[in-house]
Amino acid sequence: MSIQYLTGFGNEFESEAINGALPKNQNAPQKVPFGLYAEQLSGTSFTTPRKKNLRTWFYRIMPCVNHKHFKPCTQPFFLSYPLKKHPPTPPHRFRWNPLPKPVSKLNFLESLTTVAGNGGVSSQTGVAIHIYSCNQSMKKQAFYNADGAFLIVPQSGALSIQTEFGFLEMEPGEVCVLQRGMKFSVSPLENYARGYVCENYGAHFELPELGTIGANGLAYPRHFQIPTTHYEASASSFKLFCKFQGHLWKAEQNHSPFDVVAWHGNYVPYKYDLRKFQTVNTVSFDHCDPSIFTVLTSPSDTPGVANLDFVIFPERWSLAENTFRPPYYHRNMMSEFMGLIYGQYDAKQKGFVPGGFSIHNCMSAHGPDSETHNKASSQKLKPQYLGNTLAFMFETRFVFQLTPWALSTKLLQKDYEQCWSKLPALFHK
Repeated sequence: MSIQYLTGFGNEFESEAINGALPKNQNAPQKVPFGLYAEQLSGTSFTTPRKKNLRTWFYRIMPCVNHKHFKPCTQPFFLSYPLKKHPPTPPHRFRWNPLPKPVSKLNFLESLTTVAGNGGVSSQTGVAIHIYSCNQSMKKQAFYNADGAFLIVPQSGALSIQTEFGFLEMEPGEVCVLQRGMKFSVSPLENYARGYVCENYGAHFELPELGTIGANGLAYPRHFQIPTTHYEASASSFKLFCKFQGHLWKAEQNHSPFDVVAWHGNYVPYKYDLRKFQTVNTVSFDHCDPSIFTVLTSPSDTPGVANLDFVIFPERWSLAENTFRPPYYHRNMMSEFMGLIYGQYDAKQKGFVPGGFSIHNCMSAHGPDSETHNKASSQKLKPQYLGNTLAFMFETRFVFQLTPWALSTKLLQKDYEQCWSKLPALFHK
């Protein structure tokens, strides 16, 4: 796999698999080198201001228009928001066990199971949260999402993702963003792969502002990676899947969707190694708000209130005096979906396991379990390294509406509330 570094969001990139395939003077010359077709993929409107305008020019063997009529197809657990019918979501705290390994052959697309979401695909607001558990490649199949971007978070098993731009390979500890409209195919590199997907209906992901942190910290642009061109000149039959306005569609075509020989632009897929995140932490007292761990944000029309924040809790030093170090008890106007990639999350001692996930909706009280509170309140405050741990959070301004599957699956931990039941009454005069 060949990659290049994304040195800054909004920069222009280019790649060619054959020398001279990339036109040098104009985007769509009268005759493109090597008999290729010129085609533009726009990630924003044509008149979006220049500094936020996203588009890429492809030079490919066959243009994307060459496919048959789309027909509806079904994938019963892969849903979009708003749901047509769903039971009311109660204000409980929810936690689930991990998806098991599939008992039959399932590829990435077939295994997608929607847990929760909000907003709507037509209004281009909100998100949907999916999980996957697959053991097969998407052979001779490709998928593109006209409703939103995919942020994929592997938890177990490495993935190879073929895109129109080239290949991205990723393992647990890395994440990737596949932008709206980009065609891709997923192959597990091991016998089995499991993880999480955030489908973002809203504004494009970007790096959060650093504010008073200054010039350095959090995720560095130079650590983001994008693919280089790898074309597939195949005339065999392919199945093209599309999610459009909340429905899944399928069409046949007689050529590979991955036949791009050269490209240039700034609308690209990318991946990021979460282990390169530069944490910022306290060295005096109190526990900083989780916003200091934001990797990517999808802003809303209200400054400071995100459509979605992608936040991580990585390996780091915990340094503070005379304070309660784990996350504090709180209620929040934002709604939180949490997942655990590996290790143990510092606010939960039991029940929250790798591959599992939880939801704490708007104003639902949550925080450390009884065992964590009792331990953290009495332990000696010396520098502590939180190692072998990587958790994450999808945080959104909109309340998560749970799917019927999420409310009824046997993976739901019906005793989750018990983790706070042994908190002692310590008040005294």
